[in-house]
Amino acid sequence: MDAPAPNPPVAVSLTVLPDVACPYLPGRTETLRAVLASSIDGDTYRAFMDTGFRRSGRMIYQPVCNHCRACVPIRVPVATFEPSKSQRRAWKRNQDLCITSDNPDLTDEKFDLYCRYVRDWHNRGEEANRESLEQFLYDSPTETLEFAYRAPDGRLIGVGICDVSGESLSSVYFYFDPTDHARALGTFSAVYEIEWAKVRRLSHYYLGYWVSGCAAMSYKANFRPHELLDECGVWKSE
Repeated sequence: MDAPAPNPPVAVSLTVLPDVACPYLPGRTETLRAVLASSIDGDTYRAFMDTGFRRSGRMIYQPVCNHCRACVPIRVPVATFEPSKSQRRAWKRNQDLCITSDNPDLTDEKFDLYCRYVRDWHNRGEEANRESLEQFLYDSPTETLEFAYRAPDGRLIGVGICDVSGESLSSVYFYFDPTDHARALGTFSAVYEIEWAKVRRLSHYYLGYWVSGCAAMSYKANFRPHELLDECGVWKSE
């Protein structure tokens, strides 16, 4: 019998959503309980993450799948992070980039980049929908920051969305130009965001869920040291 999912940090009415196919492990179904938030301060949202919740747009959700607790929240203690050799190589490879941060704003340039990313990197045949992207990433109930990564010629080659609290930075999503895949932009962006958090004396960098057996999630465990949230709602060092 699986342990019950940790309770949210404040009293809210959670709705259990209909089961859908699991996006991480084939042959399984996913069950979420969620609440829509019109506004939530960063520290309260961090407390939600500390009980296993994440957000998609304004929906704050937690996996409560029957007989499965494979979605394990993972975070990196910023002060003690030590990049691996491959992470250091990605850092050096991208020192020519111009990186800015600002309030999230879905421009035509960013939407075009996102369309190329999902088409060429994820091999999705369907056309990306701007309204859906706006709801998924850019309509946020909490304090959110957007990092823009530009090549020396001015081309936008990467965009990272992060949520900010007084103590943490949480990676929401990163998309990039597939033609620049040799730069290892996904790795570099995470190392850059950890460094950004370190300069501002934030304690933790949240990476979302790590799922054992899911290749797309395996990279998260390469950021060390890291902590995993156990079924009792306690962060354990790894």
